[in-house]
Amino acid sequence: MKKLISLSLALVMALGLVACGGDASTSGDAAGNGTIAVIAKGETHAFWQAVKAGAEAAGAEAGYAVTFRGPTAESEEFVGSQREMVQAALNNSDTKALVLATIGLGFADELTSAYDKGLPVVEFDSGLYSDGADITEGKDPTIGSVATNNKAAAAVVAENFYAYLKANGLAVDGYKVGIIQHDSTATGIDRAGGFKEKIEELAAADGITLDINVQVKANNAGEYKLGLTALKDWGAAAIFMTNEGVVNEVFPEISDNAATYKDILFCGFDAGTNQYTWMKDAGATYALLVGSVAQDSYNIGYEAVKMAINKLDGKDVADVGIAGVWYTAENIDEQRDRNIFYMG
Repeated sequence: MKKLISLSLALVMALGLVACGGDASTSGDAAGNGTIAVIAKGETHAFWQAVKAGAEAAGAEAGYAVTFRGPTAESEEFVGSQREMVQAALNNSDTKALVLATIGLGFADELTSAYDKGLPVVEFDSGLYSDGADITEGKDPTIGSVATNNKAAAAVVAENFYAYLKANGLAVDGYKVGIIQHDSTATGIDRAGGFKEKIEELAAADGITLDINVQVKANNAGEYKLGLTALKDWGAAAIFMTNEGVVNEVFPEISDNAATYKDILFCGFDAGTNQYTWMKDAGATYALLVGSVAQDSYNIGYEAVKMAINKLDGKDVADVGIAGVWYTAENIDEQRDRNIFYMG
């Protein structure tokens, strides 16, 4: 009986060791290495869900747990709740690094605390600071940023859109191009400016001068529609929309008033169900959406967490600019399958 008991105990211990060994490359390592806390500007939108998937994939590869949180909406009224999320992450002893995109200012105390705790912070998406306003002198915990290069991505739109104009004999002197800029932040400025500079450069190379009209609007209900109306009255032959919010307000207007806008060409930025619907039916029912550029949200999340882990591992890190991907009706389904284009 004693021998049987001894054998039984030995077997239990052996199974326990096997189980521990089996966990070492997955949840065991995650617990041992700690947690990367990702705090985004949102959580439920398809864009952020793709970011989350990329972040979790990077964490899983290196054996880190990844938490992902964000406020209800990307509005400055939720800055307080987002700050509480940052504080909770800082107070968690398992947190080894932060990946953060804030929706407003006022995070100086939290960022100073991260510095004092020796926690690296990665800026992602549209970053943290406005002209350094949230940086306590000498206590900047940020190690780098990962985001779409908005200016370069908008230039991709301009290159492809201008190529379409040339292919269809529309690249002529005085051609009127409108831009609906979604706000006055650096993101809005870079997207509108990147498109304008590139399309003017391409036209100049062909000896053409385009007429450009930029409508800068705030993110308030109805303002993007006002920008559309102003450009239509001005005589715009083409319009660039700098984000998904603009598209979501412009699309119902052009679909409800197809005859009014049928001769205007459109191009856009970001993704979403409205761009999918519009692009798939473009030209058949209403104005043509020639193409758009999507942010690679999955890789934004992946590269941001990877940067934090590399820093923790003592490796050199540098800013990462994620390129935008041009899509049209022909390849939109392929980009959706690759997690670059999202619905929602």
